[in-house]
Amino acid sequence: MMIAPQPSSSTDIDHALDRLAAGAGTLQRMSLPQRLSLLERCIEAVADVAVDWVEAACEAQRIDERSPARTEEVTTGPLATMRFLRLAAQTYRDIERQGAPRLPGTVTRVAGQCRIAVFPTPLMYDSLLFRPMTAETWLHPEVPLVAPSAASTARLVDTQRQSDVVVVLGAGNVSSIPVTDALTKIFLEGSVVALKMNPVNDYLGPIFQRGLAPLIDSGLLQLVYGGVPEGKALIASEQTAGVHITGSIESHDNIVWGTDADREQRRAENRPRLNKTITSELGNVTPWAILPGRYSDAELRAQVQAIASSIVNNVSFNCIATKVLITCRDWPQREQFHQLLREVLDSTPLRHAYYPGAGDRFARFSGRPAEDPQRLPWTLLPDVDPRTAPHLLQEESFTPVCAELVLDAESELDFLQQSVEVMNDQIWGTLAASLTVPDAFQRSHADALDAALQKLRYGTIGINQWSALSFALMSPPWGGHPGASLQDAQSGIDFVHNTYLLDRPEKTVLRAPLRVKPKPIWDSTHRHPERVTWDLLDLYRSESMWKLLKLAIGSFTG
Repeated sequence: MMIAPQPSSSTDIDHALDRLAAGAGTLQRMSLPQRLSLLERCIEAVADVAVDWVEAACEAQRIDERSPARTEEVTTGPLATMRFLRLAAQTYRDIERQGAPRLPGTVTRVAGQCRIAVFPTPLMYDSLLFRPMTAETWLHPEVPLVAPSAASTARLVDTQRQSDVVVVLGAGNVSSIPVTDALTKIFLEGSVVALKMNPVNDYLGPIFQRGLAPLIDSGLLQLVYGGVPEGKALIASEQTAGVHITGSIESHDNIVWGTDADREQRRAENRPRLNKTITSELGNVTPWAILPGRYSDAELRAQVQAIASSIVNNVSFNCIATKVLITCRDWPQREQFHQLLREVLDSTPLRHAYYPGAGDRFARFSGRPAEDPQRLPWTLLPDVDPRTAPHLLQEESFTPVCAELVLDAESELDFLQQSVEVMNDQIWGTLAASLTVPDAFQRSHADALDAALQKLRYGTIGINQWSALSFALMSPPWGGHPGASLQDAQSGIDFVHNTYLLDRPEKTVLRAPLRVKPKPIWDSTHRHPERVTWDLLDLYRSESMWKLLKLAIGSFTG
């Protein structure tokens, strides 16, 4: 049985910050080979605790040992963390050998922007599991084509640059988020980290202590437990220079502007209560637009399965869970789409609603109380009117409710243009969005599609695939579209991950065919997804031809 750690005392917090203050000097003096050694030791340590990590998460969320949902806890927990560690380690090796990361694909300049192929990566055997998919990161127009990582690499190797103590306020929903946020700060930004665990998943703290022991023992990381008081103590300390917030926009604004009567006055005058560097990832009302073209039955079923997975994954307790489906009223296949989606949702077992307040949020966003607040139904609200239910487009629900917004469009092109305007101007957030686009449209309207992607103000855009996959890949930067400020933080400020150290990323475009083969491990109809994910994690730990063959067999027989 899991026992949650006790909140850290003020003495515990002081000692943790003192150790980090000393660790900041240690990190500043560390050579690249020494940091690389830490990464390699963390790979072994994380692999050692991976089973305990997943079992603890499944126990806390009441996931049955035979449930395919266990796969989620592997992929978004230790597996995603192992990807980060391996990719970061390779970046360090590349910098040692050639002075900069070796990019995995082509670098082009289109419409005045550098576009960098960041996935698949040859190091991770991505072509085996994710062969049809690609990801391309678009940079700020001022970044030169010849050296897209130069500025970020220079910061990393600058031994004169001071290492600061940064507070990471850990997420409570996806277990790799607090870990990879901390790893980003340490290995890619050169800061030491006080990781304040979220009370929702602080039971993982003792496991993280073991998996990240090389960093803790070196003074580069300390874990702190508790709630708001402990977080406030860390943030207020004179020893901390920055804060990374993963949570709601309300939490961000409470930290930055306060909760008293003068809050809005301070915001209007741009006088934040917290005068420290603040980065964040604050969620999203995630849209998915389906262009009204002609799809084969197999293509439509595959897209419905992808959309359903984006709704039910992690009981919809994801900032990136699909919350608004955008369809065309005159789309001939709209009713077929509805029927298929309802069939998939109705056949998906309900799960324990482990995140606090989910039942109340469900009642508010669905318009009806839940029969069982502990097991919330997958709910689709067809053809909503945003004038009478604006919260469905403007507030993140963190509950399994998805609304359909229907547009009246004269053509596929008209629908695409309207969808871009709706996503940019009517739906809250800048983190990620997805579009389902027929092959014929991509061929006949390639320029129009590219123009739409340029206009969309999102940090990640998925074409025919759930945009959240970009998070787990770790090579693309992850965060809200640039342009947010403390006064209007939207989905957050700055990016995490970004293991190729790309300078000033703007967005990542993830592309996939309408049907992905072999069947992806996140597909709920995969026959043995958990086995494949464990095989992949084992391969990430240490490579061998036998492990690769075993993984290939599992992937192609799913």
